[in-house]
Amino acid sequence: MSTVLITGAATGIGNLTARALARAGHRVYASMRASGTRNAAPAEELHRLAAQEHLDLHVVELDVASQESADHAVAAVLKDAGTLDVVIHNAGHLATGYVEAFTAEEIAHLIDVNTLGVQRLNRAALPHLRTEGHGTLLYVGSTIPVTTPPFLGPYVVSKAAMDALALVTSYDVAPLGIETVIVMPGAFTQGTDHFPKAARPADTTGVAAGYRALDPLAARNEAATEGLFTPGTQADPVVVAQEITRILALPFGERPFRSVVDLTNSMVEQANSAVLAARTDFVRRMGFEEVLHVARA
Repeated sequence: MSTVLITGAATGIGNLTARALARAGHRVYASMRASGTRNAAPAEELHRLAAQEHLDLHVVELDVASQESADHAVAAVLKDAGTLDVVIHNAGHLATGYVEAFTAEEIAHLIDVNTLGVQRLNRAALPHLRTEGHGTLLYVGSTIPVTTPPFLGPYVVSKAAMDALALVTSYDVAPLGIETVIVMPGAFTQGTDHFPKAARPADTTGVAAGYRALDPLAARNEAATEGLFTPGTQADPVVVAQEITRILALPFGERPFRSVVDLTNSMVEQANSAVLAARTDFVRRMGFEEVLHVARA
């Protein structure tokens, strides 16, 4: 079993994944911001669960918007467990609204959390993984780089950037024995705080007024997303936690580079296959075959 650090574990997919992995026998460090204040309740619930079910489940303070916080979290895990095998990048925040209505600073903030937070934690964890010559970076991404829905512009940008960052990082770390897994959940309108806590542009009267003709479309965004599911489908994000647990039960080196968990029948697997073939051919013709495969000790 592995020692796992997961971000954004206060709610939603991160919380479900922390529970599922701990129940599967992994040593899990569920990280979150403000574990002693704003997120004290979910932190305490995880502590209770660990005690009741005798799970190797721990809560760690980690704000992905801070390099210092990421460094401290990884150091705390290494001090407590002596090792770190798997880093799960899950923390993220949704934003809805017309793209022009967001200031550049507002979009930058979302990228800072959803994309650069990944970079901060990788910079904190990779020195240990590189020294060990072994490890797994697992990214909870999105089908959004393929589906690209409207009225979520800054979020789409941040998740597409995160996906690209995961991909190019895999080139660097694969020859050093570190594998990459990108789990791509489709849309989920229940079981997470994404829609209820989504950010919106501060400008609600200026630029946004120029898009009033689109307000009826934007207003039914969540309902339109729900309409993608086949009637009767139980769109519970626990299936993402189950897929992550399944993947980490596979032998090292046999885990998929991408795994789509999509209940909206959006042809993402087909798109991924076409892009993979083109990218693999391109990199091979450059003469960089070795960055496409995880080295094994």
